[in-house]
Amino acid sequence: MMSKALWNEGVRYQAEHLPEQTGSAEFFADLTRRDQVFSFLKPPFNPKVDVKSGMLLYVEGVSVSFDGFKAINDLNLYIKEGELRCIIGPNGAGKTTMMDIITGKTRPDTGEVWLGQQLNLLNMDEAQIANAGIGRKFQKPTVFEALSVWENLELSMSGKKDTWALFRAVLSSEQKCDIMRVLELIGLETHYRMQAGRLSHGQKQWLEIGMLLMQKPRLLLVDEPVAGMTHQEMDRTSELLLSLAGNHSIMVVEHDMDFVRSIASTVTVLHQGHVLAEGKMKEIQDDPRVREVYLGQ
Repeated sequence: MMSKALWNEGVRYQAEHLPEQTGSAEFFADLTRRDQVFSFLKPPFNPKVDVKSGMLLYVEGVSVSFDGFKAINDLNLYIKEGELRCIIGPNGAGKTTMMDIITGKTRPDTGEVWLGQQLNLLNMDEAQIANAGIGRKFQKPTVFEALSVWENLELSMSGKKDTWALFRAVLSSEQKCDIMRVLELIGLETHYRMQAGRLSHGQKQWLEIGMLLMQKPRLLLVDEPVAGMTHQEMDRTSELLLSLAGNHSIMVVEHDMDFVRSIASTVTVLHQGHVLAEGKMKEIQDDPRVREVYLGQ
């Protein structure tokens, strides 16, 4: 079944091109065909996104400037289904701006950003992108501190959020199982009644990741998840992210190199809004360009 986000994108795309077809013999012939969906209901399609090789996120030729400063400069980035990708780079490299573009907060001047072959993220707003399956966790945890851990996860479930729906909401057995599953994943099953404000810093970070998981995202963008954590919390966060890879694609932006080493399969290095290097951790560490701009050597 076609998702709502995909349907809306298809209708929007075809509505823009409908005036070009209206009045043409091809358009009216299309209306009488019974062997296929009307062309004006078909979503856009990007053949450059190679889903056969598992590609999920496609970012190509993206640039954006702020008051003459090029924050992102011809950025190309490709993330596969189930991949855990680490993004590193010095301050000002464009890491946050890159995530802002993917989530619809910032519009680039040029380039393409697709989720799969049919969702053009540049034609969607932030809410539509979130509903399409992209979740973002910021560096500072944002949880409802006056509510319990369970209530935070319950409020984060995908579905209708209007006042009437919330007033009438009763958790189904399946939804309760989803919450319990996420509680176990994030290691807070024994704290489900605790107010979120009483959790440690690391536990709040895990709860926020859990809140994103309740929305069943395809892609998770995680910004500096271990900043301010103890070594024990860092180890637990490493285990958590590794356990999520495979079921979700995960992009982790982080400065702590020990943590990156503990989870990284592929590392992308950004510098001046562009991909400077990409590869295995050892390859990145041995790259003289990376040593110069990132490690100061």
